[in-house]
Amino acid sequence: MRIDLNSDLGESFGLYKIGQDEQVLSVISSANIACGYHAGDHSVMYETVQLAKEKGVAIGAHPGTLDLQGFGRRMMELEAKDVYRFMLYQLGALRAFTHVHGVKMQHVKPHGALYNMAANNKTIATAIAEAVYDFSPELILFGLSGSELTKAGESIGLKIAHEVFADRTYQANGTLTSRSEKNALITDHSEAVERVLQMVKHGVTEAVDGTEIELQADTICVHGDSSQAFQFVEELRRGLEEQGIQIKAVGETNE
Repeated sequence: MRIDLNSDLGESFGLYKIGQDEQVLSVISSANIACGYHAGDHSVMYETVQLAKEKGVAIGAHPGTLDLQGFGRRMMELEAKDVYRFMLYQLGALRAFTHVHGVKMQHVKPHGALYNMAANNKTIATAIAEAVYDFSPELILFGLSGSELTKAGESIGLKIAHEVFADRTYQANGTLTSRSEKNALITDHSEAVERVLQMVKHGVTEAVDGTEIELQADTICVHGDSSQAFQFVEELRRGLEEQGIQIKAVGETNE
């Protein structure tokens, strides 16, 4: 059994320093690199791609809405044509840095509000999937397990990675609990590891109302923007490997 560990990285910009990127890169298998809209800038993107290459971590684009002030987490009205175009813009930006460093982009994972909108909104999901496919049909699209985004990607012919979250709670309909709710985050590391093992080994997790929901786990998101990020990811990886689960990027072939 194998699983991918991914984390949202490269989210510093200007004078703002966010996360423990270098440490987290030593224990994950896929990096989602911010592309300058919700976070990140030209220097951070360059350096994060360089670090990921040095660590042997697969690289993916992490595009979001143009919302530095709100860190791309504020919901907004979006037209499909704009989503398509700003997706291409951000993918192109990251491609420039991967090209210079001689590495390939493995995947694309939308950020924050864009990710959540795409989970439920077929129009937004389709615009994202079309942009990824038109940019490069070999890219893997990461989306919330069972969401409109994964359906749109599959429909257009992209390879999909169904994503689950190590540190977030779920609603009974399979969506993530809003960050505005007090029970949105799981802060107990042991509890998070146990929940992840249930998702990976048995394809189920418990929603906030106590119901059991089914999901597919191809990749696990572990957030890298907290002070405890590295410790948490390290504990999670150890817990998975102790159960005989290999940590491999989704695009990595079995030996």
